Amino acid sequence: QVQLVESGGGLVQAGGSLRLSCAASGRTFSSSTMGWFRQGPGKEREFVAAVSWSGASTYYTDSVKDRFIISRDNAKNTVTLQMNNLKPEDTAVYYCAADPRRSSRYDSASRYDYWGQGTQVTVSS
Repeated sequence: QVQLVESGGGLVQAGGSLRLSCAASGRTFSSSTMGWFRQGPGKEREFVAAVSWSGASTYYTDSVKDRFIISRDNAKNTVTLQMNNLKPEDTAVYYCAADPRRSSRYDSASRYDYWGQGTQVTVSS
C-alpha cells in the first residue's frame, strides 16, 4: 500500500514557476515507478512525467519537455515536479501516482495502482 499527498499547487502567471511535491507513505514507494498526471477542464486525464524507482530514468510528455523536471528522494519518500515557463494550457488538477509493478507503460494511467487527491494548478495569461 502507498498513500500519496500532493502539495504546491496554486495560481501563477504565464511564464512563472511552481514546484509540486508528493509525500508518500508505505513500504513499496522506493520500488515504485512514480508518475504525475493532470486533468484539465473538460479533458481526460493525461500523462505528464514519470521517474523510475531509482531515479535514473525520467520520461516526459512532449508538451512539457524542457520546461518540467521530475525527481525523487527515496530517503524522504518524496517526488517533486518542478514546473517552469508555465503556460495557460498547463492549467489542470495534477495528480501523483505510484506503480509498484513498474510497468513499461509509464504513460498509461491504468498501470498506476495508487493516486493522490490532486492539487490545482492555474496559470493565468
